[in-house]
Parts: sequence; C-alpha cells; structure tokens
Amino acid sequence: MSLISELPNTSQARTGRVLRAAISRPGLVIASLFLALVFVATFWPQALTSSDPIMADPLQSQMPPSAAHWFGTDHLGRDVFSRVVHGARYSILIGVSAVAIAAIFGSFLGILAGLIRGLVDEVITRALDVVSSFPDLLLALVLISFTGPGTVNLIFALGIASVPRFARMVRAQTFVIAKSGYVEQAKTFGLTPGVLVLRHILPHAIAQVPILATIGLGTTIIQASGLSFLGMGPQPPAPEWGAMLAEARNYLRVAWWIGVWPGIAITLTVISISVVGRHWQAAFDGRRQA
Repeated sequence: MSLISELPNTSQARTGRVLRAAISRPGLVIASLFLALVFVATFWPQALTSSDPIMADPLQSQMPPSAAHWFGTDHLGRDVFSRVVHGARYSILIGVSAVAIAAIFGSFLGILAGLIRGLVDEVITRALDVVSSFPDLLLALVLISFTGPGTVNLIFALGIASVPRFARMVRAQTFVIAKSGYVEQAKTFGLTPGVLVLRHILPHAIAQVPILATIGLGTTIIQASGLSFLGMGPQPPAPEWGAMLAEARNYLRVAWWIGVWPGIAITLTVISISVVGRHWQAAFDGRRQA
C-alpha cells in the first residue's frame, strides 16, 4: 500500500524537477520548442500548411499578410508562409548533410593522423593547413564554380570546407587518448590494433564531434543560404530560404514581407541551434570536469 501511495509523489517530484529546469533555462526551452517546429516543417510540412509552395497565382501577387495568407504572397502570387515552411527542408537538410560529410571525413583524417603519425600525419596536417587558409565560404564558392550550382554540389562544397575543423579536434584528442594510461594497460592484454582503436580510442576521440557538429550547423546554414542567394544552391522555383531572399531583393520597397519572413526563419533557426549547442557543450564540459 505504501509503495502505491509513493508512486504519485515520485511522479510529481519528477514533474517538479522538469518544470524547475525549464524555468531556470527559458532560452533553452524556447530554442528547443522552435527547433521542434522546424523539425516538423522539415519532414512533415503538410502538417503546418496545405498551400502549394510552387504554384503561382498572378491574380494574388504581392498580397500583404492576411488571414488567407499569413505571410502574404510573393511577386508570382505564391504563398510566402508555405514557401518558408517548405523551405526548411532545403535549408536544414543541406546544412545537416554538409556537416555530416565534414564530421565523417574529418574524424577519419583526424584518427589517421593521430594514430599513424610520421609522414602520414605530416601530409594530412599540411593538407588541412592549405584548406584552412581559405575562408569556408570562399572555398565553397570556388569549388562550386568548378562543379556548377545545385543542391548536391553545394552540400559537398560546404562539407569539404568544414573538414579541417573536425579533423584537427579529433587529431588532438587521439594524441592524448593514445598516450593515456588505460590505453597502455589495454595493450598489455594483447588486443589487436583494430580492437584497440574501435573499443578504446575511437569512442573517446569523437565524443565531442556531435557537439561541434551542432554548433557548426548554424554557421553552415548561413553559408548555404548565402551561396543560394548567389544562385549556387537549389534553383528556382525551389523554396530555399536563401534563394527566397534573392528573389525578394527587387521587391523590398513594395512588398517587404517577401524577404522578411525567410530572413527571420534563418535568424531564429541559427540562434536556436546555437543556444542548444552551447548548452550541450556546457553540460559535456561539466560532466568531464566532474
């Protein structure tokens, strides 16, 4: 009987802890809720709008925000709210894909350089120095100028430009971990190099990769939007946020809403990702110091 009576109290205590944590970090809660909304827009845009983001209606062109069109319509009569919602799929998936490419290749090069050392480390380090000598956005722009515009080319260009960021961090972590006491002790058990790397070095060397990827995602989304603004990303009529800004620049004086809403979407998404990423990093650093 006492056990049953304690269950509601335990549930109430857990709910109280969650509420106190939410109250103490309102910024994190708001950012998380907004990212959840962006997640829905990315994978289930139909849940937020039923309007076609591509279908033009010249009779409804440049209509201001109203009950029928929450964000107004653009110069072709397309619903801006629908285009912003559907545009999340392009902006988020381009950013996530580019960061994933950078994290995978960067981690591989970092592990390779940190373990083999010698000539391999020297070659990889010099190659990373060459890539890092160019700003990410400029390097991506140069790569796209050779491969041509498009979504896939934009993803690979941004991914390659971000590889050094991950490679250097993983390389440094691998150096430290490979010389640690528990790795040296593991060698005495006769473990093969492959098992030693996969079980004792790799998990610790890449532990901070998800945090770096989360923080870098916001920057990558801004870069992708900037390159799309220049016509290097998804081509019209794709409702990508940067491309929408490019289309809106000629109508800002007569129809400000065409460009304002995708700009706000980019800003809030990047800020929310940064808030969540920084909190995650702080939590990780706190556990590591403990």
